[in-house]
Amino acid sequence: MSNPSQHESEAGDTDIVAKEPEGLVELLQLLANTHEDGDSIRLRTVLDVIGRRSFGPMLLLAGLVTVAPLIGDIPGVPTLIGIFVFLIALQLLLGRDHFWLPAFLLQRQIRQQTLHKVVVWMMPAARFTDRFLRPRLSFLINGGARYGVAVLALLVSLLMPMMEFIPFSANAAGLTLTVFGLALITRDGLLALIAFGLTGLSVGVIIWALL
Repeated sequence: MSNPSQHESEAGDTDIVAKEPEGLVELLQLLANTHEDGDSIRLRTVLDVIGRRSFGPMLLLAGLVTVAPLIGDIPGVPTLIGIFVFLIALQLLLGRDHFWLPAFLLQRQIRQQTLHKVVVWMMPAARFTDRFLRPRLSFLINGGARYGVAVLALLVSLLMPMMEFIPFSANAAGLTLTVFGLALITRDGLLALIAFGLTGLSVGVIIWALL
């Protein structure tokens, strides 16, 4: 991701109402159909498409960016995603229903060709995964449980800058965020349980690396 020379106003100033994706395939389709003039696309435009009022899709997007080849391996991307997740998780805990993000994050860009390659690469796995997602154990992600998810996402985000220096740890964090996002979108509490375990694994990897 790169930072363009032009600057715009800070985030959260749009009233665009986007349709929340209902699964991984639908999110990837939204990404594939997102375009801007020129060779690159800004995070602002992506968020306008998937929405800035729902925690699940934004968390899923953060996870996919971190896991994806060609994007997540770029130095600095895990740290930027950590800042992104920290801000949206904190705002959820504070009760905001429209997530604000600073301009320096919204202006980050990715080449449209790279984004589309990633979507094509992920689509078969997304179709396979979506077959197993359904509402269950919803008490693990509904109501106050969402705040528990936000706290764990906040913890993962705080660890992500350190993961820049620990091989494959950022991928584990990205997978954790992806699973949390899918759990919230599909109301799948079983996925939330898996994400709880992945959070513990991510923390364990960091502790082991620092010892």
